[in-house]
Amino acid sequence: MSAAGVTLVGTLRRSPQAAVLAAALLGSAGFEAGAQGTAPRDDCAAAAGAVEQLVCKDAGLAALDRSLARVLEQAAAALPPNAAEEQQVVQRGWIEVRNECARSDDVRACTDNAYRVRIAELMIASGQAGTPKNASFDCGVGAKSFLARFYAGTDPASAVLRYGDEQTIALAAPAASGTRYTASGVEFREHQGMAVIDWYGERLECMPRTDAAFPPR
Repeated sequence: MSAAGVTLVGTLRRSPQAAVLAAALLGSAGFEAGAQGTAPRDDCAAAAGAVEQLVCKDAGLAALDRSLARVLEQAAAALPPNAAEEQQVVQRGWIEVRNECARSDDVRACTDNAYRVRIAELMIASGQAGTPKNASFDCGVGAKSFLARFYAGTDPASAVLRYGDEQTIALAAPAASGTRYTASGVEFREHQGMAVIDWYGERLECMPRTDAAFPPR
């Protein structure tokens, strides 16, 4: 478990219990606004709380909710039983985190980000995000190792960033030049071969390395 609560799972295989696990995951997914349709539902009576009601009424958030349902189903089919069960637990915790967006200054932006990060996390864990581009960085004498996995198959593109024993998932963000990934408390910027990283208040200036083995995900 990372500083941001990210759990990533490695080896993938098909499970004979895929249908049962899919039902369990979807059953724990919480509110799915119009999951079988193409627009948010007109009847939001089943939505509990401000965030679920917003997801129900907002076309963009409803689309993300349907995407999450699809990714959950595909993850249940791809992951081994113990990993799928772990994701079921993570999903229940994620619902609580998503609902905390009701306290945010911008409820919609917070909810949108929560969905995109969770979708990226599940796609990465279950192999749906494609093959990553790996990179490692030297952040100076005495600094912990900084490693990154970049995934182009998520929307937006995402990165698993690991500093020492902590890791988080960051999403690609607009940048004047180079690349930029952000997460709550974290910003990764790379330009002309140099990475500048803000890691929960710690600033790092790092150069790429070619001699470090990237650990298994």
